[in-house]
Amino acid sequence: MTSEAAQTEAETFYLKDYTPFGFEVDSVQLTFRLAPHTTRVLSQIRFTPKADAADPRFFLHGEKLNLISAKIDGAEVSPQVSAEGLTCAVPAVSFLWEAEVEIDPAGNTALEGLYMSNGMYCTQCEAEGFRKITYYPDRPDVMSTFSVRIEGDEEVLLSNGNPVCQEQGMAEWHDPWPKPAYLFALVAGDLVNHPDSFTTRSGKEVELNIWVRPGDEDKCAFGMEALKKSMTWDEEAYGREYDLDIFNIVAVDDFNMGAMENKGLNIFNSSCVLASPETSTDANFERIEAIIAHEYFHNWTGNRITCRDWFQLCLKEGLTVFRDAQFTSDMRSASVKRISDVIDLRARQFPEDQGPLSHPVRPEEFQEINNFYTATIYEKGAEIIGMLKRLVGDEAYRAAVDLYFDRHDGQACTIEDWLQVFEDSTGRDLAQFKRWYAQAGTPRLQVAESYENGTYTLNFEQKTAPTPGQPDKDPRVIPIAVGLLNDNGDEVQPTTVLEMTQAKQSFRFEGLASKPVPSILREFSAPVILEREISNAERAFLLAHDSDLFNRWEAGNALAREARIAMVLEGAAPDSAYLDALQKLVRDDDLDPAFRALVLQPPSQSDIAQALFERGHTPDPQKIGDAAETFALTLAQKLADSLPRLYADTTIDGGYSPDAISAGKRALNGRILSLLTRLDGADQASRQYYAADNMTQQLTALSCLMKAEKGGVQSAAFHTQWQEDRLVMDKWFALQVACAPANQAAAIASDLTAHPLFTLKNPNRFRAVMGALAGHHPGFHHSSGAGYRLLADNLIALDGLNPQTTARMCTAFQTWKRYDSPRQALISSQLERIKSTKGLSRDTNEMVSRILDA
Repeated sequence: MTSEAAQTEAETFYLKDYTPFGFEVDSVQLTFRLAPHTTRVLSQIRFTPKADAADPRFFLHGEKLNLISAKIDGAEVSPQVSAEGLTCAVPAVSFLWEAEVEIDPAGNTALEGLYMSNGMYCTQCEAEGFRKITYYPDRPDVMSTFSVRIEGDEEVLLSNGNPVCQEQGMAEWHDPWPKPAYLFALVAGDLVNHPDSFTTRSGKEVELNIWVRPGDEDKCAFGMEALKKSMTWDEEAYGREYDLDIFNIVAVDDFNMGAMENKGLNIFNSSCVLASPETSTDANFERIEAIIAHEYFHNWTGNRITCRDWFQLCLKEGLTVFRDAQFTSDMRSASVKRISDVIDLRARQFPEDQGPLSHPVRPEEFQEINNFYTATIYEKGAEIIGMLKRLVGDEAYRAAVDLYFDRHDGQACTIEDWLQVFEDSTGRDLAQFKRWYAQAGTPRLQVAESYENGTYTLNFEQKTAPTPGQPDKDPRVIPIAVGLLNDNGDEVQPTTVLEMTQAKQSFRFEGLASKPVPSILREFSAPVILEREISNAERAFLLAHDSDLFNRWEAGNALAREARIAMVLEGAAPDSAYLDALQKLVRDDDLDPAFRALVLQPPSQSDIAQALFERGHTPDPQKIGDAAETFALTLAQKLADSLPRLYADTTIDGGYSPDAISAGKRALNGRILSLLTRLDGADQASRQYYAADNMTQQLTALSCLMKAEKGGVQSAAFHTQWQEDRLVMDKWFALQVACAPANQAAAIASDLTAHPLFTLKNPNRFRAVMGALAGHHPGFHHSSGAGYRLLADNLIALDGLNPQTTARMCTAFQTWKRYDSPRQALISSQLERIKSTKGLSRDTNEMVSRILDA
């Protein structure tokens, strides 16, 4: 964003003001003559005025374009050009618009539109990047077929759709499926491909390619298998078949997002597609599998059916996140996936929902749409789909989704369209359920219980605190999955979904011989905060006996949280009953190792801070960090007799496999090693580091060594070994900060920004250092304020280069109001400093202003 544009007062866009574009776009033909600083883009676009247009003005978006010429039906015209686009007098009948513009891909550091990454041309057009390529009605409800000609010296020239003609220095592509401009893609570079093919269930042969830089060919096989699994799964689970002759994926080093679902030409952040046992962890493999699935699933939920306007972003993203979660659950462990998703939801979306950046899943207004690619849109949006499926049942859900595809294929739709197919196919009234899309904030579900004469009653009350712009909240539909256990741990009431629709509501269970122990919100059936008076003894009982693995983990997580809070507030010793329960569970070889690893994973220090804040205490990051270390040491001592045996039993001999069972064993093995390191002087971690034949074990061992402050030699060796591999070096950079003592974290991060391999221009490298600092709770919130200053310095430096990444990193400050007055003063001063920066981008200005308005 240029200074001139940034200093213009930001415009606010409102959902209520939606007006369709006044013209049909019948066809689009684009020619690209590539040159690093002087790429020419020639467009030929056939427009037809709509007879009933509410807004007949002809306006085409365009930013940072040098207009060379413009024609209508072959005659030169002189449009009025502004920083946002152009207007022009046009005929009242169908006409051909032609324009030639010049753009500077090599100078495009914002990574939006057409830009260059290590000599490769690539695009990112979602949400509003296409307007930086040529003049066009850059809005998602304008859909058309595209034909593209690319002229350049690069060996590989790619665009959307099917190839029409390819020869030296030129390629032509045609996409027969109408799409909005945000799904346009172009890639040109000296690339090599990892090829394969897929036969659809109707017998159509599809060519598959993963395109990478030379040298990365050996990191494509897992991604290709993930793609083929995704294609098979979507046919079986949703009846969706791929619709082009070719599907291309390209790995790009410089990319603001994880990946992009452009029709037939998915562009991926290289970290989200390249994988090998030597360079990628188990977490990398699982993430790659999920993201490849997510982008492929967008072919139907996002591409064939897109969103009418950007207020409807959750329509494609929430649904597709839900679909990729289903896929991962089927490929791996459903319970472990659900627990992991809830951990992520609580770490990212709950703070967003409860802070200054809170917004509805479908916002009513925005200034910069890039700032609404949030956990609320994605993860909470997916939770809403899950609740809807839970309420109507599996068969009704599938029937409604089939109707959605049949009714709306080729259209740009709204949340109302989505809910209407469920109302039409099930007969349900979803007007109240729609509040989940309209109301911001996380509902708190308070529970009380009673038992008398064989009847057990659960009394629920739902409350949602005021959020910015929404002081009052109406009751929502909340599906509450409940099971009941007797004193022996036997289930006397299987899982039942209670449908809560009122502010206060009671549910009765009759014919019970004794007062049961309730298991409430099984599988986390709704994204709410459950508030119930419960003893640690009952939590330990659920941890030992609950048949629902999510609630079993939840009980253990609550025990750990309560123990840590008591340590922080009272100086108490870790709860012995919890340690006993944990010892029994971790020794249970019948349980999934991945589940045991999750139970051994303590609540994050940020979670403890939030819990303290909600109880009226001011969290002290240093005390919270000290309690975490004391707790881990105490647990290690409690399990001391078992740790060597558990470590040996979970160590995998032989070759590496990224499958779920092996990954689960390595996850538990890593948890055991971190405990063992606290007792054996890091001897086992050192042995594992030197013996490791895969990145999971090598990085786990290095992390243990560094946290024990004994990893200097190994860290230097790791750097020497991997300095030529950019993705592995991202891990190294992050680890230096994440494992630093609290009082050194900011200084180490600062030193890393001077490292020869650090660059502000690469989002992955920037996030590796600054993201790790923001995630280091006691380090970032050190009383010196050094962490706040360093992050602010780097955000100011980055904003002029890449506003999108800058704005997203500002969320590190969103919880500032929960800390003490000195820390609040330190943070607010840095936010004010960012806000007062001359030429600050619209993206960052909006984020900082919303955070300051807390």
